[in-house]
This record gives sequence, structure tokens and C-alpha cells, in this order.
Amino acid sequence: MNRMSQKISNFHADILQNTQLGRMCASQQLFCDRYEIINILGRGGFGVTFLAKNVRLPGHPLCVIKQLCPHMNNPQKLARARERFAKEAKILGQIGSHSQIPMLLDYFEINGEFYLVQEHISGCNLAQEVKRTGKKNEASVKQFLREILPVLQYVHNNHVIHRDIKPHNLLHCQDDGRLVLIDFGAVKEEIAQVNHIYAKNQEQTSFIGTMGFAAPEQLSLHPVYASDIYAMGITCLYLLTGKPPLEFDYDSVTGELSWQQYIDLTPHFAHILNKMLKISVEERFQSAQEVLDALGIESYLPTLANCLSTQRLGTVHNYSQEHDNQQYLSPVSRHAQAIRKWRTKLKAKIC
Repeated sequence: MNRMSQKISNFHADILQNTQLGRMCASQQLFCDRYEIINILGRGGFGVTFLAKNVRLPGHPLCVIKQLCPHMNNPQKLARARERFAKEAKILGQIGSHSQIPMLLDYFEINGEFYLVQEHISGCNLAQEVKRTGKKNEASVKQFLREILPVLQYVHNNHVIHRDIKPHNLLHCQDDGRLVLIDFGAVKEEIAQVNHIYAKNQEQTSFIGTMGFAAPEQLSLHPVYASDIYAMGITCLYLLTGKPPLEFDYDSVTGELSWQQYIDLTPHFAHILNKMLKISVEERFQSAQEVLDALGIESYLPTLANCLSTQRLGTVHNYSQEHDNQQYLSPVSRHAQAIRKWRTKLKAKIC
């Protein structure tokens, strides 16, 4: 067993021993009298995620159980966390009605631990795809943006900031190939804020997101909708280069990410990606729809170029001189003028 495998093994052993759901893995015990815990999917700073199946439903469908671990001993603090958890869980339930977002199946609290139960999406995330098939080309990344940006706009229209967009949280569904956005940080953010409110004298540790993908303002705990745009831009860089964000350098003068030397992009798409990655929120795209609009303009660029005048200045000048003395006539005036000319010609023939 190599060092990495040993590390993962120890990591899983710790979860199996120190969490209630971990101890239920591969056992005959049922969590909440209906969930059979199968294995561990992952662990973050605010909890552990398990794969399970609901044995009380026909077909025993798979689901994902996220155990949030706020570690709150203060009753007032726990009550506030419970209130925020319920509020944000309802919002996740609302946005989960979208076909490209996992459905929220249940949420509850047991002994100060908060649980979310969500639809399980079987598929391969984008990080796995890049490792398996290599980096993607510009056309593929543009198609990726066209598929996922409407979902992000839908999320923002529901007043939710995802906070953790990255290749690991974007996956292609195995059944139908649709692109799905998973692992929202909204509930974790709310619980983290409760921790901070009631522990003002303690070190602040309520950052939600992933280093390298999180925008500068998110690192300072002030995420905005445009923070998700930045993370989407970093995700595009990963898809195009296969390089993790922390491997890129920053311009020593502007502070902007230096990525241009690694990718050969068309000027228009390079401009779009550059604007998605702006350090300054004001200079960045403010919404997913703005990025979609910018992508849509590209298809009209050849037409717009053909509309530009290619005449020499001298030709334009002569044309202008020929028409300087012409007076604009309305359609009615032109019609009346034509009638008068016809009458004049008719009289001339009679005479």
C-alpha cells in the first residue's frame, strides 16, 4: 500500500470510528429506521457525505446523506443554527426542482447534528473526465458554459450563491448525459455564520469554498453572485489546461491570474474568460446571463464584420457629392411627383 492509499485508508477509518453513520456502514442497522448506509463519499470542513439507500421505498433508491457537524454546545447558538438550517434547507428544496440540480428529499436534526438527504446522481464529474480523457478544447468548454450558465442564472434568481463551483461539483449524469450542479454551500454558510456570531473573540473559520476556485471577495467572507462567475472561469481554465488553479502565477503588477501563455484561444473567447476572472468584482461579469450574452454575440461577429464599409474614401466622397443636392421626399410626395410627370407627358402627346 502506497503512502496516499494509507492516508485515504486512515481517513476513512477515522470517519468509520467517530461518526454515527460511519459506524453504520455495511451493517444491518438502519438510520432513522429507513436509510441503509453503504459507504463514505467524502468529507469537508463542515461534515461528512455518505451514500445510502432508502429501504422503505420500492426499489430501494440510492440517496446522499450529508451530515453537517457544527459542534455547538451553546443552547442559544444551537437554536439559531437550527432556525437557519431549516430556512436554507427549504431554499435548497425549492431550487432542487430544476432537472440539473439534485432534489432535496429530506432534512432533519438529531442531537445537534444536521442532516440533508438528497437525490443521488450517478455519473462522472468533470475532474474525473479530464484525468481520464485529457483537457478539453475551446468548442467543448463553450458548450459546457452554454449548458451550465442557465442553471447558475436560475440559482441566482432564487437568491442563492453556490459558493463552491469547481470540476468536482459538476458531473454528467450517467443515465441521460445532462450536466448537474451539486454540493451547494448555502446551508454550510448559514451554520458557519452562526458560529461566528456567537464566537466573536475566536478565530474566524467560516470560509466556505475551495482555495484556488474561490474569488478574492469570497476569501474575505463577502461572496456575491459574481463570485460564482469567477469560480466558473477557474473551472474553464482547468478544463482547458488540466492544471489546478494554484499552479498558475499572478501578475505582479495587476494581481490578475496569468493564464494566457498556456492556452491558444480565439480573441473573443479569451476576452470573455479574462472578464470572468477579473480580480475586481466591478470589472467582472455580474451575472451568468451576461456571460451567455457575450457568448451569443460571437455567432454574429462574421456578419458584423461584413457590414463594415470597405469602400475607399474617395469613392464615398464622390457618392456624397452626387447626392448633396437631392432632397428627401416622403412616399406620398414621390407618388404625387410621379403623377405630375405622367400628366405632363400625357399633355405633350395630345398636343
